[in-house]
Amino acid sequence: MLSKPKSVLLPLLLAFAVFGATAASRAAVKVGEPFPALSEFGLVGDVPVSLEGKVTLIDFWASWCAPCKASFPALDAIQRERGPQGLRVIGVSVDEKPSQYRSFLKKLAPSFLTLHDAEQRLVKAVVVPSMPTTYLLDRRGIVRYIHNGFHGANTVKALNEQLTSLLTEKL
Repeated sequence: MLSKPKSVLLPLLLAFAVFGATAASRAAVKVGEPFPALSEFGLVGDVPVSLEGKVTLIDFWASWCAPCKASFPALDAIQRERGPQGLRVIGVSVDEKPSQYRSFLKKLAPSFLTLHDAEQRLVKAVVVPSMPTTYLLDRRGIVRYIHNGFHGANTVKALNEQLTSLLTEKL
């Protein structure tokens, strides 16, 4: 008697898992798609009017994330070196508490723009898979590369190669 309900429930559970995962994956911002307008998400900070015109690196981070802490000096160096070439680095914190966001920034003092997604509206719309995750956008605001995590010199090398390509690309 118990085997019959299990045999009915299993296909239903599998269908729900497949369709649920499919729906979530459709909502994620993917390579080749435009990145959402930052001004639509109630972010705290000096939100750029447009993501077009400059190559943009958007990095999602959190104060509790050790790889995020490790990535900040590298992103800062990239901004300083590549900013004059047309790069804009934007860090988006997903910390819920403003005090955690401010404390992290005070310690690391990045030269790049940081925004606070305290309500996590942008991170949910983009469906950011992990902290940190970096999105590289071309001058039209189209996602060209996505990096999950920060893997030290390997990530920096990949970012620099991709940025060279994007910054020299003709519109």
